[in-house]
This record gives sequence, C-alpha cells and structure tokens, in this order.
Amino acid sequence: MLDYALLVALAAVIRTGSFERAAQQLNVTPSAVSQRVKLLEERLGTILVVRGSPCTGTPAGQRLCQHVEQVALLESELRLGLPDLRPDAPPVTVRLAVNADSLATWFVAAMAETPDCLFDLVLDDQEHSADWLRRGEVLAAVTAGAKPVQGCDSTPLGALRYIATASPAFVHRHFPTGVDDTSLARAPRLTFNSKDRLQAQWTRQAFGTEIMSPTHWLPSSQTFVDAALAGLGWGMNPEMLVAGHLRDGRLVALVPGQPLDVPLFWQRSRIASRTLADITRAVVRTARAALQPP
Repeated sequence: MLDYALLVALAAVIRTGSFERAAQQLNVTPSAVSQRVKLLEERLGTILVVRGSPCTGTPAGQRLCQHVEQVALLESELRLGLPDLRPDAPPVTVRLAVNADSLATWFVAAMAETPDCLFDLVLDDQEHSADWLRRGEVLAAVTAGAKPVQGCDSTPLGALRYIATASPAFVHRHFPTGVDDTSLARAPRLTFNSKDRLQAQWTRQAFGTEIMSPTHWLPSSQTFVDAALAGLGWGMNPEMLVAGHLRDGRLVALVPGQPLDVPLFWQRSRIASRTLADITRAVVRTARAALQPP
C-alpha cells in the first residue's frame, strides 16, 4: 500500500522543482520533505528525484507524481457529494499538454471557463504532445493526431490556420521578382524549435517540395510575429495573431491564397472525472468557435 503523505511530498518536489518550495507548499520543513522522499525511494527501491536546480522526476517519479494528481482529482469529485470532506482542501491541479500557438491564440479562453481548478501546462509541438499522454504524465492534450492514445478519447477541435508572412520590406528585399524555389532557399526563415515542421509543410503544399533555407530559431509565438514585423525572416504565423497586421499592411502573405490548416484534436484520459469533463467541454466549445471547422 502506498503512503500518500510520502507521495504528496514527492509530487510537490517534482512540480515546484525544489525541496524548499515543496516545504513551503506543504507547510513543513525542507528536512521533512527530504526524509519523506528518501523513505519512499527506499521502500520502492528506486531513485524518484534527480537532485539539482531544478529538481526533476525520474520516469518512475513522474509516473507516481501523475498518480497522486489523479487521486487528487478523484478526491475533488468526492468532495462535491461530501462537502464536509476536507473543506479546506486546495483546488485540484490538472496537468495538460498544449502547443504554444494554441496557448497564444485560443486555449487560455477555455481555461478561463473552468475557474475551480488549477492548470499545470506542458508546452510541446502538436505532433509530439500525445507522447505525454502515452507516458501517463498528463491527463489530456491538444494533438495533431486523430487516433486515440490507449486509454483516451479523441475529439476533433478544428484546424489552426497559419499564413506564411513577412514584412513588406523583407519581401521587397528577398523576393523582388516573386516567391519561387530559388528565392525561398536563400531567404532567412523563422523556426520555433527542432520539432517545428510548419515551414516545410507549407513549402510542400505551395511548391510541391520541401525547401531548406537559413533559419532563425525563435521558441516563442509572439516573438515569431515580432521577428516577422521587424523583417528578420518569414515564418508561419497563426492567422489569429497576424490578422490585424495583414489588414493594415504591416505584414503580407508570401503567397496569397495559400494558408496552411493544421487539424487539432483533444485527447483526454477516460478517467471518470467531472472536472476533466468540464475542461473538455470548455476546450471543445472554445476551439470550435475560434478554429477553422473540423
């Protein structure tokens, strides 16, 4: 039988990143937190926390941390029917995986519709966010894949529309005779990180081939927009973020009439939870109002 006092200490260390902050959260001393984690590691015969700045969970530690959060979620459901059960308990924390562009455009509005819980968001590319579900580290995720992860349900949300954009000055400098394979191969582009394939997807759609070019690495949705406005490079920006700039002429589409629509899906654990069901309804409702039709 697992000792939940020890598990709660473990989860606090992993989520806050330090024994000191975990102690503040639990209202105990850092020494007490350290002793609880050490005792749990001894009982299970494995290391659960990699000590450092910040402290991180091993795969086993992360799995136990998620188990604690699932139990807390179930306990919060129980309190709905038994209000005298731990009436001073803090709001439940729900861990989700979401891509940066969804977070920058529509996802916060969905979070605001479920104010009775706390969110712990993991940012990852929509092509890879389902991996967090497979590892059991999140309860739900915005993904690019329709096929449900084992133990999950999948719901289409719609498509996030991207426009290949750049400043008028950048287009004049790098594409004086028009956008083609040769000019694209020379013009600097913007790339979010090594997982970002949107530029490659767009060139395949618009020109029938993947076109490699020099790139700036900018892991921020808003910085992508700022860099395009500054003439640093061209990039795939969510239409919702750049619609005003396109309308006012501060940005232009590299190839008019060639948006890239990226279908998104909401995958959630089948764990019976009213809170998770409420979040799902808010996510689906908000996404379908903001995204292109699924």
